[in-house]
Amino acid sequence: MDCASCVSRKPWDLPFVAEPKEVPALRRIMRRHLGLWGLTEVSEAAQLCVTELVSNVIAHVGWGTPATLAVSMRGTYLRIEVHDPDARALPTLVQAEADAESGRGMALVNVIAHRWGVLLHPDRKVTWCELATHLIAPDGHSGGAPVARAATVLDVYGAPRPPQVMAPMVLSVAMREEAAIDVIADLLHWLQAHGRDVDEVLDRAHRHFEAGLGGARRDR
Repeated sequence: MDCASCVSRKPWDLPFVAEPKEVPALRRIMRRHLGLWGLTEVSEAAQLCVTELVSNVIAHVGWGTPATLAVSMRGTYLRIEVHDPDARALPTLVQAEADAESGRGMALVNVIAHRWGVLLHPDRKVTWCELATHLIAPDGHSGGAPVARAATVLDVYGAPRPPQVMAPMVLSVAMREEAAIDVIADLLHWLQAHGRDVDEVLDRAHRHFEAGLGGARRDR
């Protein structure tokens, strides 16, 4: 893979206090980071895992416990960790009734995640889970062929000078129109895969287009 088009996904961590009011903020932070990482397809599952792992600390270690949320990539898997200082209160997988108000946290994580577990350290424990992504490489793009094609087009537009190309094929206007539509669709896929607001970008592109028309009229 050309590293010019790689996506940087550096590990990050965030200390927090284990209280119910912190959960929505942690979910928002997770959603924002996954948008920047181009992993919006696992955003809902990741937010649910954060909710359950943090709720597990609140319920079994105690309100106000200092904890840390850590997120990283393990190959093509998204890894979510919650660190807390109590190595005795271990999360367990229990069979809860459908209408039970508690006891379903790790069962949900078990269903959603590819794998999960607990690491014990002298001063803390780490409850972790990993979610499968659509990536084929840790620093690659998510979104399949449309996103890959769009990345190639963007590399051409961002080059300091036009690349050397072979003589262009002779295409009809109708064929070129269809090709242009495919390019636009691929670019929209690329933007969505990187967490961008497609409608907002389209508005900006249209403003650029209108500005270009105005300049062309003045040059006449």
